[in-house]
Amino acid sequence: MHIFRVKLGHRHNGSMTTPSLHPYEQLTPDVVLDALAQVGLFGDGRLTALSSYENRVYQASLEDVDADAGAGTGLAAGDKVVLKFYRPGRWSEAQILEEHAFAAELMAAEIPMVGPFQLQGGTLHQHAGFAFSVSPRRGGRRPELEDLSVLEWIGRLLGRIHRVGAVRPFAHRPALNPATFGHASAQVLLDGEHLPLDMASRWERAFAEAMQVASGVWDEVHSLDGLQLIRLHADCHPGNILWTPEGSAGAGPHFVDLDDARSGPAVQDLWMLLSGERGQQLQQLGALVDGYEEFGELDRRELRLIEVLRTLRLVHYSAWLAQRWTDPIFPINFPWFGSSDYWSGQVDMLVDQTEAMQAAALVA
Repeated sequence: MHIFRVKLGHRHNGSMTTPSLHPYEQLTPDVVLDALAQVGLFGDGRLTALSSYENRVYQASLEDVDADAGAGTGLAAGDKVVLKFYRPGRWSEAQILEEHAFAAELMAAEIPMVGPFQLQGGTLHQHAGFAFSVSPRRGGRRPELEDLSVLEWIGRLLGRIHRVGAVRPFAHRPALNPATFGHASAQVLLDGEHLPLDMASRWERAFAEAMQVASGVWDEVHSLDGLQLIRLHADCHPGNILWTPEGSAGAGPHFVDLDDARSGPAVQDLWMLLSGERGQQLQQLGALVDGYEEFGELDRRELRLIEVLRTLRLVHYSAWLAQRWTDPIFPINFPWFGSSDYWSGQVDMLVDQTEAMQAAALVA
C-alpha cells in the first residue's frame, strides 16, 4: 500500500513558511475504501497508489459487489478497479462530466478509451469533499515510438478520436491558445512571485519575445479559412498512451482518461510524439499522418503551430508546478523547481523556441 502522507511547508523562493494541510492529506485508505463502498463496491482492503501527480489514483481489489450497483458493469468479487479522486478546485463538476461524456462518445464509437463506470445512475460521485470516479483496470506498457509501424497505429487511433472530437465543441472545458496557456500561465508565475529576483527580468524579457512570435504565428494560422478547433486529448505524450502487445485482447494503443481534454488544433495531439533531429521527426510525423489520414485529413497548415504549441507547453508546465507547490508530493518529486538554475534553463529554452518558431515548419 502506498499512501503519500508527508507534511511539508510551502517553499517560496527557497524559503519555508508555516506548514499547511493539503486536501489530499485527508485522503486516507479508510476514506478511499468508504468512497468505494458508497457506490456499492466493497474493497478487500488492498489499495495501490498509481502514478499520478495531478489527481490521486488508486487500484482497489473488490471483495463484494452490490447487485444493483454493479448491474451492467460486469464487475464481480476478485476484480480490480481504479478510483480517481479529482484535484479539488481544478475542474468544475460540469467540466468533469463533459470529460466523461466525451469518453462515452469515444467508447460508443468502439475506440479503445477507458472511461468511468456508470454506478448508481452517474459517473461522478462525491465523498468526504472529493469528487471521484471508478473505472475498469486496464494495463499496458509504454509504446515503442522508435517503430514507425507503432506510430502509424497511434496515428490511426488519433484520427478516430479526432473524427469524434470534431462532431461538436466542448461547452465547459477551456481552449488551448496563447491566452490560456501562455499569458495566463505567466500571470500565475508573476503574481505568485515564483521567479527568483536574479532571474525575473531575464525570464520576463524572454517570455515577452517568445509570445510576440507565438501570437503572431497563431493569429496568422487561425485567420486562414476552414481551420477548425476540435475536442482533443490535449496531453498526448508517450506516458499517457498504454500499449497492449499484439496477440493480446485489445491489442494496440489506448488512453486511460481525458483529464486534460480541451479544445484546440488537431496537431496538438501529434507533436508530443515527435523526438530527435529534424530528419527523425519528419519520418515520425509521416508515419503518424499516414495512419491519421485513414480516418480524416490533417490540415497541413497546422504544422506551423508545432513550435508555438511547444512554447506554450513550456510556460504552462512551470505554472502547473507553481500552482501545485503546496501539495506535499511536488516538493518531493520536483525539488529543483524555483531555483535560479531552473529559471536560467527556462530562459534558454524560450530563446531557442523563439528561433524555432521562426524556422521552416515540418512537412508531412
